[in-house]
Amino acid sequence: MKKIFKLIFVLCAFCAAAQAQPARPKLVVGLVVDQMRWDYLYRYQARYGEGGFKRLLNEGFSCENCRIPYIPSVTAIGHTSIYTGSVPSIHGIAGNNFMKDGKVTYCTEDYTVKPVGSDGKAGYESPRNMWCTTIGDELRIATNDRSKVIGVAIKDRASILPAGHHANGAYWFDAKNGKFITSSFYMDKLPEWVNKFNKQNLPKKYLSEKWNTLYPIDTYKESTADENDYEDGVKPGVKATLPLDLPTLYKKYGTDILRSTPFGNSYTLEMAKAAIAGENLGGGNETDFLAVSCSCTDVIGHQVGPNAVEIEDTYLRLDKDFADFFAYLDQKVGKGNYLVFLSADHGGMNNAKFLQDRRIPAGSWSNKAAQDYLDEALKAKYPSAGSLIKGVFNYQVFFDTNKIDSLGLDYAQVKQVVVNRLKKDKDVLYACDMEKA
Repeated sequence: MKKIFKLIFVLCAFCAAAQAQPARPKLVVGLVVDQMRWDYLYRYQARYGEGGFKRLLNEGFSCENCRIPYIPSVTAIGHTSIYTGSVPSIHGIAGNNFMKDGKVTYCTEDYTVKPVGSDGKAGYESPRNMWCTTIGDELRIATNDRSKVIGVAIKDRASILPAGHHANGAYWFDAKNGKFITSSFYMDKLPEWVNKFNKQNLPKKYLSEKWNTLYPIDTYKESTADENDYEDGVKPGVKATLPLDLPTLYKKYGTDILRSTPFGNSYTLEMAKAAIAGENLGGGNETDFLAVSCSCTDVIGHQVGPNAVEIEDTYLRLDKDFADFFAYLDQKVGKGNYLVFLSADHGGMNNAKFLQDRRIPAGSWSNKAAQDYLDEALKAKYPSAGSLIKGVFNYQVFFDTNKIDSLGLDYAQVKQVVVNRLKKDKDVLYACDMEKA
C-alpha cells in the first residue's frame, strides 16, 4: 500500500507539473538584424531607450557564447542556419551564390516560378535550393497546417529562406517598382492586405527628407569622424556622409536607395505590422510564426564599416523602431502572449586600412588574384589543358570537372596542385582537398 501511495504521489506530482506549464505563445516573432555585431547591444546602450534593445535584455535571456560552425558567414547561410538549426553541408545553402550543376547559382533563384506583384526579375525566387525544413515548416506540419508562417524582409533571401518551404507567404522588396512582392511558389496573386500596404507608397515618404543624425553629429562618440578614408560611397561618386540628400538620390536612383538608409528597416517593420494584422497572426488557437529580417544594417555596414556615424545612427533609430514594434505587439497580440527572439546572420569587420592605421595586422583577399595564380600553377603542370577552374569564391575553388574528365587528367592530382599553391600564399592559413578533410 505504501509503494502504491508513493507511485500515485509521483504521478500526481508529474500531472501538477504538466498542468503548470505555461501556455504556448500565440505568436513567435524571429528578428534577424543583418550584420549586427554582438557588441552593438552594449556599444550604443547609453542612448538606447527602455522599450527596444534594453527591453529584450531586461526581460529576456542573452546567449552570449555563440559560435558560427561554418564558412563563409554570409546572409543566406546565416538565415538558413538560424531557422533550420543546421549547417550548409546539410541544408544545402552554401553561400549567397554557389556552384550548382556546374554553374554559379543565386541561393533562391528559381526560374520555374514567376513573379507575383512585379514584372521584373526580382520575383523568380523560391526556397527550392534549401534541402531541409525550417522551424516554420515543422510548426505547420505539427499543427496540421493550422498555424500560419510568414516571412518579411527587404532582401529576398532573408525572407524566403527563414519562412521555409511550407510558409503561407514570403514577401520581399522589389526596388524596380518600390513594392513588396512574392512569387508563384507561394500564391498566384498578392493578398489584399499587401496591395493595401503597397498603395501607401511609403518608400517615397521615407526618401522625401534628408537623412540627418538623430542627435548633434559631434555627440556620436562611438564612431570615427564622418569624413574619413574607410568608407565606400552610397553610390558611385556619392560620399557616405550625413546629412544625406535622399530626395536628390531618389530622383536619380529610385527606391533602391532605401536599402542604404535606416528607413528601410522602418519600412520592413511596418510591413511586419501589416502582416500581423492582415493574416491575423497570433489571433487563432495555434501558434503562428513571423520571420522578420532587417536588411539595411548590412547594406550600410558594407558601405561604411562598423565604426561609422551612419552605423551608430542606424542602430539608435532601429532601437526606436523595435520599441514601436514591441508596443504594437503588446497592443495587438497582448503582452505575454508572444515570444520574440533576436539574432544576426553574421557580423562585420573593419576594413583593412582602418586596422592597418591602428598598427593591427590586416589585409584584403582577392578571389580574382587567387584564381589567376592558380591558373598559372595548373598551366605549368598541364600546359595544353587551358583553364581548369570555373571560379574561386566562398573560400572554395570550383573545378571544371567535365573538362578534367574529357582530358583524362587525374582529378586528385589537379586538386593537389591547387592545394600546394594555396599553401604558398602568405594570406592562406589552411588549404585542403575537402574530400580528405
